[in-house]
Amino acid sequence: MILLLIVIAIFGAPFIIEWRRIPMDAQARADAPGEFASLSNGITHYQFHGPVDGPLVVCVHGLTTPSFVYEGLAKRLMERGYRVLVYDHYGRGYSDRPKGDQDRAFFVSHLEELLEHLNIDTPFDLVGYSMGGWVVTAYAAIHPTTIKRLFLLAPAGMGHELGWTAKLVRDVPIIGDWVFITTYATQHRRGCEVERALDTTVPFVVDRQQKELQYRGFIPSVLASLRGALANDTKEDHQRIAYHDLDVHAIWGADDVVIPLSAKDQLEVWNPKVRHHVIEGAGHGVTYTHTDDMMAAFD
Repeated sequence: MILLLIVIAIFGAPFIIEWRRIPMDAQARADAPGEFASLSNGITHYQFHGPVDGPLVVCVHGLTTPSFVYEGLAKRLMERGYRVLVYDHYGRGYSDRPKGDQDRAFFVSHLEELLEHLNIDTPFDLVGYSMGGWVVTAYAAIHPTTIKRLFLLAPAGMGHELGWTAKLVRDVPIIGDWVFITTYATQHRRGCEVERALDTTVPFVVDRQQKELQYRGFIPSVLASLRGALANDTKEDHQRIAYHDLDVHAIWGADDVVIPLSAKDQLEVWNPKVRHHVIEGAGHGVTYTHTDDMMAAFD
C-alpha cells in the first residue's frame, strides 16, 4: 500500500504543480498591451502597430515565444510605413488556454476568426516564425488569394529526426504527458539561457520566455502543438502554394540547431519558386537577434 501511494504521489506531482500555476484570467491580463477578441475557443490577445492606413503585415509566432517575439521586427516595419498585426496563439501569452488538439484546423481557424473579427478583407503580407511558419503555410495554401507575400522565418514543417524521448512524448499518451510535464520546464529554461548573452531587438526576451512557465496551460499547449501541428509536415501545402505562384521568402539562420539549414533543401524540392535568405551567424532566434539582416527580404 505504501509503495502504491508513493507511485501515485510521484505520478501525480507534476500534474498538481501544473494545476497550481497562475491562471490566465483578468488579473493576469491587467498589464497586457493591445486588445482582446472573444473567439470560438476563447479570448485572444492581439495588438496593432503602425499607421492605420499602412499596408498590413500579419505576424504569427511560434511554439513557445508569444507575440512579443515580433517587437523588433514590428518596429522596423513601422518605420517603413507598415501596419503590423500580432496575436498570441491559444495557450501562450495573454490568450486563453483551451484544452484539446492543436492541429492544422485549430491554428488555421484561429487566424481566420481573428481576421474576420477585425474585418480584414483585403490582401496582406503574412509572416510566420518557427511553428508560425507551419501555421501560415497552412493558411496560405487554403487562402492564396488573400496573401500578397509570404515570409517564412526559420519555418517548421519540413520534418526532422526526433530523438527517442521526443517520440515517446509525442506518440505515447499518459506516460508521454507525464514525461513532458515533468521535464519540459527545465528544458525550456535551459534552451532560453543559451541566448542570454545575445544582442536582441526584443527587451528581456529570455526572461519573458521563461515567464510563460508561470502560467497554467502553457506546457500542455506546447505538448498539444507537438502532437498536433508539428507531428505533420507541410509538403502538400507548399506544393499548393507553388501551384498558386505565391511570392514566398524563406529566411534561415545558418547556425540554427532547432530548424537546421537542411530544411531549406527540402523546401526547395517542394517549392522551387521560394526565394531564400540565409543569415550567417544566426541561430533559431534569428527573428529577434538578426532583425536588421532580415529586413532585406522585405525590400
